[in-house]
Amino acid sequence: MVADETIVAISTPPGRGGIGIVRLSGAHAMEIAGELIRARQPLEHARVRLAEVLEPETKEKLDEAVVTFFARPNSYTGEDLVEIAAHGSPVVLELLVRLALQRGARLARPGEFTERAFLSGRIDLTQAEAVRDLIEAQTLYQARVAAEQMGGALSRRIQPAKQQLVELVALLEAGIDFAEDDIDVTPDAEIAARIDGMTPELERLARSFEQGRIVHAGLSLAIVGRPNVGKSSLFNRLVERERAIVTATPGTTRDLVTERVSLGGIPVELVDTAGLREASDEAESLGIQKSREALADADVVLVVLDASVPPRDDERELIASLDGRRALVVRNKSDLETADVERSLFSVQTSALTGAGIAELREALLSLVRDPAGESETGMLTSLRHREAVTGALTSLAAAKQALPNRVPHEMLLLDLYGALRYLDSLTGETTPDDILNRIFSSFCIGK
Repeated sequence: MVADETIVAISTPPGRGGIGIVRLSGAHAMEIAGELIRARQPLEHARVRLAEVLEPETKEKLDEAVVTFFARPNSYTGEDLVEIAAHGSPVVLELLVRLALQRGARLARPGEFTERAFLSGRIDLTQAEAVRDLIEAQTLYQARVAAEQMGGALSRRIQPAKQQLVELVALLEAGIDFAEDDIDVTPDAEIAARIDGMTPELERLARSFEQGRIVHAGLSLAIVGRPNVGKSSLFNRLVERERAIVTATPGTTRDLVTERVSLGGIPVELVDTAGLREASDEAESLGIQKSREALADADVVLVVLDASVPPRDDERELIASLDGRRALVVRNKSDLETADVERSLFSVQTSALTGAGIAELREALLSLVRDPAGESETGMLTSLRHREAVTGALTSLAAAKQALPNRVPHEMLLLDLYGALRYLDSLTGETTPDDILNRIFSSFCIGK
């Protein structure tokens, strides 16, 4: 058992609702729950029971509830776990929690139920983090990736390299500890080959962070260009509602207009900016300054040109300055396009007025944010902590291999190999310091 204390919390969001759930976990969960409700049948593992919530003084029925009991170790937390699903009245739910506290339970900290699941060995740390990611998912794609991680996708991807590393460590340890028993010392060539064998998958895993970060946190997309090229109209088309003000007067947009949308399941914050030109007044000048800041900070840039006029020198300079960045050039107002078009300057033609080319624009933008390596989302790195662990392991393995030509004793090589193993262990939680655990689980909501 992880702890002697029994914890309690409301596990559903604050406010009124059709159903509210109070969850208890610990050695006395079933005993305490038995004093809060009157079940029509005895509680049994994984069986749903109808019950009555009792008014504390009169013992009269206050509400009806559905109660589920999960016996240790076959519960989410690995402890005895009881969930009381009553009607979602804050008064009733708070009463249940208060009565449980009076009977010896303690109010759960944020994430403590999942922390106990981790500490009892029910899940590893990457799976625990995925629980939080699933709760916070804003799109179905994010939820699917989190569900993969909850199922142990990342742990399974790490396991082969980790197993190879453990075998190499054991081989070197045996050569050191049993040298007097004629155990052959592992040749340097074999050590190098074994390190080379585990490195490629870890390198692929490290590269997955770029896409994993986008999936987890989303990205920002700045729509930039000269005044009156149709930036706000395209913004509204992508948002699919009239979010930004559109007029025929150049310089209408004076401030940043933002809206969050889903692009292929990835959260994207669209930023409509003021037109880039010489400002006519102080307000427009400030808007243009903010536009340039948004341009610098954006993960993806959409440069909008007017198809009815030739590209200007400043527009060419803007496009050239984006070399190496995720950027897309679109010639809007294609319904007014002139015959003489320099097609090398644009990727997509659109008409925000008629809607022509908008589907192609969405697809072109999506191609910019998809994984360029085409790797599956299964087992990708989604947090900076993940990436630091994998890159740390790679650095330690590289140090061990680089030391081989210098005839470094195997005792010294083992220091680097054990360092790589600690990095991989920290990823799944075997050797993670308490302060990191506290940081991770404190970001959860109470009741989870």
